Amino acid sequence: MRISVLSSASVIAVSLVSPTNAQDIPPTFGLYGTPGLLEMPTASTPSEGTIATSLSYRDGLFQTVLSYQLTERISGSFRLALMDIYDETATDILRNEFERGFDLHIKLVEESAYLPEVSVGLRDFLTPGKLQSEYIVATKSIGDGLRVSAGVGWGAMGTRDGFENPISARAIRPAFDVSESDGQLANDFWFAGDAAFFGGVEYQWNDRWGLVAEYSSLAYPESANSPAIDAESPYSFGLTYRPRDGMQFTAAALNRDAFAISGSFFLNANKRPGMSGIESAPVPVRVRSAAERSPAARVQLPPTAIGAALAPAFEVEGLQLLAIDIEDDTARIRFSNERYRSNAQALGRAARLLTQVMPAQVETFFMEQVSQGIPLSAVRVSRRDIEILENRAGAARTLLARASFQDAETAGGLTTIGTADPELVWGLSPYFRIVPSSSGGTASVDIGASLDASYAITPQLVLSGSIQQSLLRNDAEDPVADDTPELQNVRTDGGFYGDDGVPVLQRLALTHFGRPAENLYSRISVGYLERMFGGVSAELLWKPVNGRLGLGAEVSYVAQRDTDLLLGFEDYDYQVTTGHLSAYYDFGNGYHTQLDVGRYLAGDWGATLEVAREYENGIRIAASVTQTDVSYDDFGTGSYNKGISITLPQDFLTGRATRETYSATLGTRTGDGGARLEIGDRLYSVVRGAHQADLSDTWGRFWR
Repeated sequence: MRISVLSSASVIAVSLVSPTNAQDIPPTFGLYGTPGLLEMPTASTPSEGTIATSLSYRDGLFQTVLSYQLTERISGSFRLALMDIYDETATDILRNEFERGFDLHIKLVEESAYLPEVSVGLRDFLTPGKLQSEYIVATKSIGDGLRVSAGVGWGAMGTRDGFENPISARAIRPAFDVSESDGQLANDFWFAGDAAFFGGVEYQWNDRWGLVAEYSSLAYPESANSPAIDAESPYSFGLTYRPRDGMQFTAAALNRDAFAISGSFFLNANKRPGMSGIESAPVPVRVRSAAERSPAARVQLPPTAIGAALAPAFEVEGLQLLAIDIEDDTARIRFSNERYRSNAQALGRAARLLTQVMPAQVETFFMEQVSQGIPLSAVRVSRRDIEILENRAGAARTLLARASFQDAETAGGLTTIGTADPELVWGLSPYFRIVPSSSGGTASVDIGASLDASYAITPQLVLSGSIQQSLLRNDAEDPVADDTPELQNVRTDGGFYGDDGVPVLQRLALTHFGRPAENLYSRISVGYLERMFGGVSAELLWKPVNGRLGLGAEVSYVAQRDTDLLLGFEDYDYQVTTGHLSAYYDFGNGYHTQLDVGRYLAGDWGATLEVAREYENGIRIAASVTQTDVSYDDFGTGSYNKGISITLPQDFLTGRATRETYSATLGTRTGDGGARLEIGDRLYSVVRGAHQADLSDTWGRFWR
């Protein structure tokens, strides 16, 4: 288990290690992966959009934490930990117990000339866990390099020299019961029981080196199911080192006779860490002369001739010209974007090319973007606007205000460019997977190579698949018994799949994408849809080009695959009909929500809510929670599913134009409750990027 947790943390850390452009020294990150002293928090917060991952180790406790500063005042963290704990008799120690937790930190008061910064926080607040704590803390800067913090803590932070709770209504803290389901909201514990003081100082004597001293209120008492950590003294001292922006390393002497080390790696989602604009410069806009625009200069060229001239130029730009039509003063094209993360940037590149080739009498460009063979939208721009605005300040904002967005028209009148021959796209890449197991067993880490390919039989009919070869996989401990006997094992048997060390068929499916009516999109998939299930899946999405709301419906009939991951299905032939009704809403400013209500793989009924923040540069942070009608005892480890996912676009890190991304998901150990089919290319992800809301968010890239 230690290997799997360390590996997951390392993948995230490698993605985040890049220099930031921050000019001020950021807050110190403590051993718990959040701004703090060593083990105690401070009121300090990094700038909005900061993403940090931390790894720390002290005897008896290894942690990896992903933190995210959602706003200037609110941050959240997700923790995975391996912890030594006392058994139920407090006489023996259980080594490397797996724990997880979520933290919340809220700034209440901004620091001023006379007032300190004040924050309130909850550590491990979603579950009544072994590290659960609440705190109020104040931090004040003195001069350029000194910060002083003092606070009061409850729960685990109230175990050293505690005093009676000043909140009389919360004088008694409920007793922690390890037998209780660990996924229920732990609000009965918040700010309850004895409280204790903590504090400390930080001194940063230059941009690289700093000192930390703290007085800790964490006593780690020797009691049943408590962390088996020796903390005789409350005093700890540490040395911090920042070799470069975006990295911090800490070495500390804890509680008189313990040693700890940590590394924190962070970036700001609002600031690009690498060089931007490494892609080739766009073709300049060709400005027509007055003579060219005169009626006497009108020329008539067949669309095929213009298309033949445009297609190679589009290919150089990473675009594919699919069809063209010219009527009087209007040109209409269809094209696909194969290079740029921002569809607005693809539109800008296409518009520049049109100014180079289109006859001078053409005044209006209609550009229709296509994905998976289906037209997604039509964007109308004035050629004259493009000529005038190219090099003017505020050009993107002005052009966006003058552009119009609508659903793509039918293909009538369009002249197809190029051939319709089947297209094969393939690639070989590494993969990393943590395979969960039910409680009583352990998770395993699997690293290998994946051969992925797709074959477009027609633009709308695609055969895609993936073959994987495991190269490194640790042997997990199998569960002694099924801990959710009332539910079909749809995920908790995941460790048995593909464990023979031979190449496996991860996925093989035939998918058809369609446009049955205005604002409607369809998908039908059949085959081995994912690692554990195969069958047929159908989806319908209603999403107006100009609207922020999308509504979808998906239904699938699937059977469980054989564990050898070849072509067969399980002997007991578990079959289930699963599906969801979905609502998607774009609130603007990068905030998105998705609500799915329906039936999950184990036959349970419930809902999943996801809230995401997306930045203009493509970084996406999302948190989700799933609750179904299964009882807490039968749901599986965690009682309900919750997790955090992060997506980093490759062009954010490298500056090179590409649609590739790096993704990682951290969540509770996967159980059988709330499990959903893992299908790629669901319609909303295919469609939304070419609709008005998403195009507007990244419209600044139109001129790049």
